[in-house]
Amino acid sequence: MKKAVLLFTMIMFAGSLVLAQGYKVGDKAINFKLKNVDEKMVSSLDYQDAKGLIIIFTCNTCPYAVKYEDRIIALDKKYKSKGFPVIAINPNDPEVQPDDTFDKMVKKAQEKQFTFPYLYDPGRKISAVYGATKTPHIYLVSKKGDKLTVEYIGAIDDNYKDASKVSKKYLEDAINALLEGKKPKITYTKAIGCTVKKKS
Repeated sequence: MKKAVLLFTMIMFAGSLVLAQGYKVGDKAINFKLKNVDEKMVSSLDYQDAKGLIIIFTCNTCPYAVKYEDRIIALDKKYKSKGFPVIAINPNDPEVQPDDTFDKMVKKAQEKQFTFPYLYDPGRKISAVYGATKTPHIYLVSKKGDKLTVEYIGAIDDNYKDASKVSKKYLEDAINALLEGKKPKITYTKAIGCTVKKKS
C-alpha cells in the first residue's frame, strides 16, 4: 500500500513539474478563450482561416514590453493578412502589479491603437499552462484545424532597446519559414523582459 501511495505521489509530482515548465517546441498547445479589452470574449478557435498564431504574453508596465509595443503592432500588420495574427495576453496579477488592471489594459490599447486583441488572463490560467515567465514572451504556434503546435518560443529579436539596431529577427524568421512550408531553423531563444508578476 505504501509503495502504491509513493508511486501515485511521484506521478502527481512529475505531472505538476511538466505543467510548471510549460510548453516546449513541438508540443500541442491548448486552445483558450479570454476577455478582450473591448469586453468581448476572444478564442483561439475564432481564427478558422489562420495558418498560425503569434501569441505574445505582455503587459502595460514592463519597460521591455513598452519598448516592443510598436514592433508588435508592426508584426500584426505585416503577418495578419498572411495568416499569422497577433494575440496579446497579459499574464500579470493586478493585485501584485496595480498598473496591469483590466481598465488600464483598455486605456493602453486605446492609446497605442493596438490592431490585435489584448486579453486579460485572470488567475494566470493560460499563461501558466504555456509557461510564460517574462513580458514579453513569445509562443509562435502553427494551426491545423483546431490543433495548435508550438513552433517557436522566446524573444522577438536581439535588441529590445532599439529596433533600428536589430540584427536577428528571431520571430519573423520563424514565421517566414513556416510560410515557406519549412520548420524554423531557430526554435528557441531566451525571452528577455520583466518577470511575470504573480503571487508567491
